[in-house]
Amino acid sequence: MISGSLFIITAASGAGKTSLVEALLAKDARIKRSVSHTTRRPRSGEENGVHYHFVNEAQFLEILSAGGFLESADVHGAKYGTSQSGVDTALQAGYDVILEIDWQGAAQVRAIYPQAISIFILPPSVETLAERLNNRGQDSAEVIAKRVAAAREEMRHVVEFDYVTINDNFEVALQDLMAITRASRLESQSQLQRYAALIQKLT
Repeated sequence: MISGSLFIITAASGAGKTSLVEALLAKDARIKRSVSHTTRRPRSGEENGVHYHFVNEAQFLEILSAGGFLESADVHGAKYGTSQSGVDTALQAGYDVILEIDWQGAAQVRAIYPQAISIFILPPSVETLAERLNNRGQDSAEVIAKRVAAAREEMRHVVEFDYVTINDNFEVALQDLMAITRASRLESQSQLQRYAALIQKLT
């Protein structure tokens, strides 16, 4: 069975990554999002098993010690991890899989899956990033200032990624993501497997 492609999507908090990924998933049934484990508390509207697998620290460390995470990281005082078995199962079924992870996790995944396709989403400006975080109404001014500082540090790693898109216009950024995922399916190795019978007849 044809294996799917693994996409790493990274962005600073407030750059619009989650909204873009949700829009991409709505347009392409062949793409699945890996649901990460986290020790942070659920935000308003988040569902366990849908947005994240919410676990306590002891549960997280048990999975980590058993080698169950493809990557893991500490972000803003909480732990995050990606289930390797969940990713492998989806890829082997022929789905493309999206990992929404930070630059540290991206580096860990590329060490195991060098063929993974990495995408960094940037905001149009630091001011826009701060405004988006403020508009969420979830954090204090002090927390937002810390998130913006952390975002600037994270964005320095943009040079490590295969593709970069700037989320100034949502629809344009979404089309960028769609173009990257569609192009990956046209790579010769994938096409030679997918259309092996046709190619044998043609050649």
